[in-house]
Amino acid sequence: MLSHVYIGVGDFDRAFAFYAGIMRELEYPQRFYEPARPWAAWMPRDTQRPLLVIGRPYNGGPATAGNGQMVALLAATRDMVDRCYAWAMAAGVVSEGAPGLRPQYHSNYYGAYFRDPDGNKLCVCCHNALT
Repeated sequence: MLSHVYIGVGDFDRAFAFYAGIMRELEYPQRFYEPARPWAAWMPRDTQRPLLVIGRPYNGGPATAGNGQMVALLAATRDMVDRCYAWAMAAGVVSEGAPGLRPQYHSNYYGAYFRDPDGNKLCVCCHNALT
């Protein structure tokens, strides 16, 4: 369904360090890194799409977080959710909800929520039972 998700960032180096850590915890490989442009992307382990891309906004304006917008990243295990959240909190970003079951979505939904350094809301979630 999705080709890619592009997240606008204000400070590329800061954002790259943050997202590289999150993607490392999720075991998603980097697809490209072009600091001169600046942009970078990560992809799933088993296919080349969809991509998560970060970079400066194309219109040259400031990066701003959207009200009601959120990107949810898929984790293979609940432990990965926990590790991503711990990594994000150690990076000094804002929590929007600690890791835990969210049965209002479905009985196995395990997720954590936080903001990236530019204020974009992210979720890391696992849909598997007891992983």
